[in-house]
Amino acid sequence: MKLRSVMLGSQKPKALGEFYTKVLGKPSWQDGEWYGFVSGDGNLLVGPHSEVKGNNTSPGRIMFTFDSDDVKTDFKKIESVGAKVIAKPYQPSKQDNSDAWLATFADPDGNYFQLATPWK
Repeated sequence: MKLRSVMLGSQKPKALGEFYTKVLGKPSWQDGEWYGFVSGDGNLLVGPHSEVKGNNTSPGRIMFTFDSDDVKTDFKKIESVGAKVIAKPYQPSKQDNSDAWLATFADPDGNYFQLATPWK
């Protein structure tokens, strides 16, 4: 199996779609309040969902991650478009002499997403 996409349901899909447009660039497709973004081999879908009301009250339950070859630079870009910073760039483990970096944000609906150095 291979993870293909993440779908974010929202009560405010237009605002969420516009936010991810600032983060990822122009959607690959858009149909009304539905937005589809291609990111690497995966997809992020944003749209309305009848069972979603308000902001995410458990944002740590699921986080999705964008690979970034330069977490610090991409962090500044995403912070500048209004993402809420949850964790500034940091190295999760220095014990393995890794150059891995992580940063965590919240989108306008309160969903958490991360930037991460690609896993090797």
